[in-house]
Amino acid sequence: MSPAANPIRGEATLDIGGVPRLLRPTFSALVGAEEELGPLFALVERAGAGELRLSEMAALFWHCLADRDQIGREAVGDAIAALGLAACTRPLRCLLEQILKGAA
Repeated sequence: MSPAANPIRGEATLDIGGVPRLLRPTFSALVGAEEELGPLFALVERAGAGELRLSEMAALFWHCLADRDQIGREAVGDAIAALGLAACTRPLRCLLEQILKGAA
């Protein structure tokens, strides 16, 4: 089980396979996401315009998983499909906010 999310640090949780998993947007996690997805500011802009793709959301979540060595990437996509976009909005917003604002 993952530790509790600290929203002050921009952390969130995502239910993957019935287990809440910690999403922690560390510098290395965000660099990995940026290497795959392109500039994070552009990702935030696409999200704000309603143009964020499912694959981009899944990639951001996967890179930010605190225990991603224990979870396959496909499980993240399956979780998004199972939960639906509305339920995934809260953790997505938390991560995007952290990308924009940084540490308080």
